[in-house]
Amino acid sequence: MKDFAAPIRVLVVDDQRVTREGLTLLVGLNAGMEVVGGAADGEQAVLLALELRPDVVLMDLVMPGTDGIAATEALRRQAPEIGVLVLTTYADDASVFPALRAGAKGYLTKDAGADQIEEAIRAVHGGRIWMDAVVQQRLVEAVTGGLPPGPGAGMDGDPTPQSGRAASAAEALPDGLTAREAEVLGLIAQGLSNAEIGECLFLGRATVKTHVNRIFAKTGVRDRAQAVRYAYRAGLVQ
Repeated sequence: MKDFAAPIRVLVVDDQRVTREGLTLLVGLNAGMEVVGGAADGEQAVLLALELRPDVVLMDLVMPGTDGIAATEALRRQAPEIGVLVLTTYADDASVFPALRAGAKGYLTKDAGADQIEEAIRAVHGGRIWMDAVVQQRLVEAVTGGLPPGPGAGMDGDPTPQSGRAASAAEALPDGLTAREAEVLGLIAQGLSNAEIGECLFLGRATVKTHVNRIFAKTGVRDRAQAVRYAYRAGLVQ
């Protein structure tokens, strides 16, 4: 009798029911994969993961109560053998680096297709690291001179000159804007559409839209015309 490998057991975590059920269906269609449960927040995710012991947790980040980062960190401490694969709308520094520091083994944005999700699950299950192309770019930028993934420090613990410059730049941004949001706002001020901004920054349209919504919320502008005026007044574009 032929032996078959055990299926990859996946726990799906997302606070939106329609997304959770859609991912459950999508993952379950893959050969050799089995969805063992679904959770609507980070606290429930940790409890179910410890009970069901899935191989991979497909983890949303932004959820009410306990978020995905806190849940990932809890699983790293209590069940390090479970691989966490982040699947979220956000690919900004404030989301990517905390998730990776918390112990995530993979990071996908919700622009990912079914093939990418399957590939990422198999990679994390196999003990490999899997990063979305957008996240890979953010990591390269951090290493080669972009914003650091955390408080920068030299070998003696003192901030390096480059990390100091990056921190100063971040502190200078108005209304709590992140460096990526300021970059998107500058491109809006140059008249670029969301699609053109995505092409320029190698971001998916959904990710760009999320950045734009965050910018509007933080700055209090109501439309792109007001965003342009804000960008010029704030000195974010010459």
